[in-house]
Amino acid sequence: MDPALLREREAFKKRAMATPTVEKKAKPDRPQPPPPSDDAKRKMRPPTAPKLDSSSYKTMSGSSQYRFGVLAKIVKFMRTRHQDGDDHPLQIEEILDETNQLDIGQSVKNWLSGEALNNNPKIEVSPCGTKFSFKPVYKIKDGKTLMRLLKQHDLKGLGGILMEDVQESLPHCEKVLKNRAAEILFIIRPIDKKKILFYNDRTANFSVDDEFQKLWRSATVDAMDDAKIDEYLEKQGIRSMQDHGLKKPVPKRKKAANKKRQFKKPRDNEHLADVLEIYEDNTLTLKGVNPT
Repeated sequence: MDPALLREREAFKKRAMATPTVEKKAKPDRPQPPPPSDDAKRKMRPPTAPKLDSSSYKTMSGSSQYRFGVLAKIVKFMRTRHQDGDDHPLQIEEILDETNQLDIGQSVKNWLSGEALNNNPKIEVSPCGTKFSFKPVYKIKDGKTLMRLLKQHDLKGLGGILMEDVQESLPHCEKVLKNRAAEILFIIRPIDKKKILFYNDRTANFSVDDEFQKLWRSATVDAMDDAKIDEYLEKQGIRSMQDHGLKKPVPKRKKAANKKRQFKKPRDNEHLADVLEIYEDNTLTLKGVNPT
């Protein structure tokens, strides 16, 4: 064998022996844990939520949506009952019986009788505090009370009444309006297409000349403001409208607080103050001496 290769081999061994090395020892096998029993498996399972059915959902008292749903159903029933002519008050148990809601929880029932129905603007509470009835917008029961209300609005200049308010307040509304159609004016509001009821005052009926109607309809003031209308009327010599319309409030001037005036003493001749005192003393002395 070549001696040079042998020397290189020996040199490689020496370098390998001189280099420190770390040996990784194999870890001993750990014993495997026994498989869990059936009881342990049951404990490890996450708890499942109970299934909700219709009966359990109705008895839940923590849902605010459910509470207000019950309240809305009661208010709707009381309105329909009032429109049918039944206006005598009912107890909370009678109302729940009529609306098929006897299966609600006790907490919801206490909330209805103690807070919700008492504070609802559409429900009126009897003086005893245990019975409830519907509270309409207007206290009208028949055609006579309706015409009296419309006439009062007309005399006081309050305008008309919404059709939906009359339908809510007046029992058997359609029948009454049909019988009183000749005494009522029905106007459709162009903004929201709602019907407005006015009192038909027959004493104010008069015939208008056709020529005047044409002149009235030809005068357009849509593009003119109040200032331009006043200017035009003033040029035509018409001043009867100056006292009508909204008056602009005149701002009041604040009065200055009344301060007491302080009169300043004259500052002249301050350097003669001592001389004046001597003069006054001499004057007093001379006055006290009697002339001889």
